[in-house]
Amino acid sequence: MADDDEMNPRMCIVSRQSFETDRLIRFVASPDGQVVPDLKRRLPGRGVHVEARREVVELAVRRKLFGRALKAEARAGEDLPDVVDAVLKRAALGFLGLARKAGSVVSGASRVDAAVRAGAALAVIHAEDAAADGIRKIDAARFAAAAIEETEEIPAFRPASSDELGLAIGGDNVIHAAVLAGEAGAALLKRLEALANYRGVCPGRSPRLGQAVRDDDGRRIPDEDPGMDDGLGSDPAQEAEL
Repeated sequence: MADDDEMNPRMCIVSRQSFETDRLIRFVASPDGQVVPDLKRRLPGRGVHVEARREVVELAVRRKLFGRALKAEARAGEDLPDVVDAVLKRAALGFLGLARKAGSVVSGASRVDAAVRAGAALAVIHAEDAAADGIRKIDAARFAAAAIEETEEIPAFRPASSDELGLAIGGDNVIHAAVLAGEAGAALLKRLEALANYRGVCPGRSPRLGQAVRDDDGRRIPDEDPGMDDGLGSDPAQEAEL
């Protein structure tokens, strides 16, 4: 069964480090033996956990750890990291629509600029295909608001295309949006952070931070993690749920 206690630390089958459950993704084997992500932690059966970062999921697939940990003939396709990304993005877009209905999201460059400068925004959202000039203008509002309040800049996310953002909100394509304070806005922010963390992208609290370091082919260069070595460590099967 899925976790009874969502605050109970679990162990990643790759690094063998323990994390709180919101930093892990639970995986189970479907009836046909396919490994699938269980973000809501509700699917029945034996489950295993992987740190919620794309490169860690890739390692779990490459090292064929799922079958061993699940003690079953479980197949983890090479597209599993993409499947997880799609599920996380779908969750973020779903909450974007809910937050808009709750009045916790505004869209349009001028409205976003005003919300940021007024200190009403928890975060800003840019479409993946947003023009650099538009992003710079809203960045200026973020930096100005932070300077006035003497705080860090609010984060900026680029989770999806303008068409996808528009479909989520229920209107035309959306280039820029602001997440406003409130319960719905906070829930949306959590999903945006989960997607950004999985992708290894910094949510842009400062232009000096930007996105993750990438090589000449655009592939992310993972941070060094001593817990993700090829040493012996514990058996992944020992870290599966009972």
